[in-house]
Amino acid sequence: MNLNPKKFIKGAIAEIQRDVGSKKAVCALSGGVDSTTCAVLAKLALGKNFLPIFLDDGLMRTRDEKEVVATGKKMGFRVTVVRVAPKFFAVLSGKLDPEEKRKVFRTCFYKTLGEIVKKSKAAFLIQGTIAADIAETKGKIKTQHNVLSQIGIDPKKKYGFQVIEPLRKLYKPEVRKVAETLGLPKEVFTRMPFPGPGLAIRIIGEVTPEKVKTLKQATKIVEEEQEKYKPFQCFAVLLNDKATGIVDGKRLLGQIIALRSIESKDALTAQPSKIPWMILEKICRRITIEVPGVVKVVYDLTPKPPSTIEYI
Repeated sequence: MNLNPKKFIKGAIAEIQRDVGSKKAVCALSGGVDSTTCAVLAKLALGKNFLPIFLDDGLMRTRDEKEVVATGKKMGFRVTVVRVAPKFFAVLSGKLDPEEKRKVFRTCFYKTLGEIVKKSKAAFLIQGTIAADIAETKGKIKTQHNVLSQIGIDPKKKYGFQVIEPLRKLYKPEVRKVAETLGLPKEVFTRMPFPGPGLAIRIIGEVTPEKVKTLKQATKIVEEEQEKYKPFQCFAVLLNDKATGIVDGKRLLGQIIALRSIESKDALTAQPSKIPWMILEKICRRITIEVPGVVKVVYDLTPKPPSTIEYI
């Protein structure tokens, strides 16, 4: 698409106003550029009838909630935080298959939002679905949590609200241009992609609060040490198998963390980052010292394709 950001913004605002009218619309923010861009467009279009929320599903990074609330304040709206972690851990309990985990997350996500929409007396959900989400879900590469009508699921019939997707025809680089034009902070419009199901899809095997705690600590270290290199995306993955380690001179079966860092323009293809060896060593050292129970760190060199960027 030969994008004119200002023209796109004008059209998106008009589309939201036409669809919502005098009713209310909820917008779920994750802190990423897609959902934040949608929130600003909705604020400009709807004013007081725009209801921004952050779902604390227990699967986000340590910093996400604080940053979402702060960004909302900068852009002139107050984000309501809704605590729902027990619901998500309950539906993920015992689930091992990657697609099953994505699908139960999606169902819980929209059921929870349906309850919020109903309680708020709203009729619409505005969300940051982009073209790549739709393409990967329809192509059965993986189920993106924010794709419904495009695969035959009627959100009004199933969850009680209509969905508005202002960014559905844009890819990530175009969304970033729109976000910058809207005046979003640089740390938002340049932010790395983060999956809707959060850390749930960076845990191989069953998702538990204990595993999420481990992965949050490892994720923080990976992002801190990669910050100045600005990869398209970097993150930690908690593997299901365990490995032998030595802690305090004693043998221990401990956790394995995989490091993923990739370079890409549109997330449709990707190459592994050429991280300096000293940085890899530092990440490994910090994780094995600072994250209890982790005894091994490996670096994933696989491009996309044949791999996907995320692990599940």
